[in-house]
Amino acid sequence: MLIVGAGQMGRGWGETLRDCPETNIVAWVDVLPGAAARAAAELGLAAVLTDTELDRAITTARPDFVVDVSPPEAHRDVTLAALTRGLPVLGEKPMAAGMAQARDMVAAAERAGKLYMVSQNRRYDRNLAALRRLIGDHTGPVGILNADFSMGEHYGGFRRAMASPLLVDMAIHTFDAARFLIGAKALAVYCHEFNPPWSWYRGNASATAIFEMSNGAVFSYRGSRCSDGYHTTWDSAWRAVGPRGTAVWDGQGVPSAEIVAEPTEPFARFIQVEGMPDPTMAVGIAGTLREFLRALDTGETPPCECHDNIHSLAMVHAAIESAATGQRTRIGASIP
Repeated sequence: MLIVGAGQMGRGWGETLRDCPETNIVAWVDVLPGAAARAAAELGLAAVLTDTELDRAITTARPDFVVDVSPPEAHRDVTLAALTRGLPVLGEKPMAAGMAQARDMVAAAERAGKLYMVSQNRRYDRNLAALRRLIGDHTGPVGILNADFSMGEHYGGFRRAMASPLLVDMAIHTFDAARFLIGAKALAVYCHEFNPPWSWYRGNASATAIFEMSNGAVFSYRGSRCSDGYHTTWDSAWRAVGPRGTAVWDGQGVPSAEIVAEPTEPFARFIQVEGMPDPTMAVGIAGTLREFLRALDTGETPPCECHDNIHSLAMVHAAIESAATGQRTRIGASIP
């Protein structure tokens, strides 16, 4: 296989692919001269072809598939180049810099008849999966889902200058997890985006959004990247309410649920159930890689395949539009 992108995340993918017995890295591409060669050398990959041009590297190395870890602005061009050459693609999130590009990518996958899957690595968390099982087995279908993300990260770099550093760069993880837990698509959103007076970001680093889901559930999101003190984890803190009780997860430990044992008045009596994470589940990017390879072997459609993942991206851009207009924004009318 061939890797595109030799930055920090590209190196992480390189290490995961190097250590996977089912994959062999034959080429590494980065537009910066020498970047791919340095990354390959750091990982001890002496026999890997390195290049600055994707098409030339594909012709020379003849990989079986492409892993795209380029910046979001380049995802469309990389994905289309690979699919046009008949190669399946496993790409980093977000799928694209905008919805028009994402639709082009889905159409290209359809024309090529090849798999294009997006790596939503935070879906592959054992405790998140255990939370979903608590919902399915105990609380019943989610009607109310709340997620809180609060982080005071003082990293420098490009995020400091982004117009929407929370919604564009971070919120897609939580939005995608919400779809995973609810098992439905978002139909509409009302979002208020803002920047507190003390924020060290140029753009809006905080937002509150209310999503109306296709099964009637309501998902509420409160997030901030400029909130010092009592941080949540990167995976947010969750409360999922169903007809038989409530499941909660702090984003780090094992989730739990309180289930109605006896509907007495004025308050019901509850029993507590603890989630059971699967210790054999592959996590993070290793989990997405396992799903991708299994899909290539079986022909089955994996989670986060492009036709599915575009709905998570649509939530991000609809929230941005709603914040800009101050209006409720419909989602998904033009999604393939």
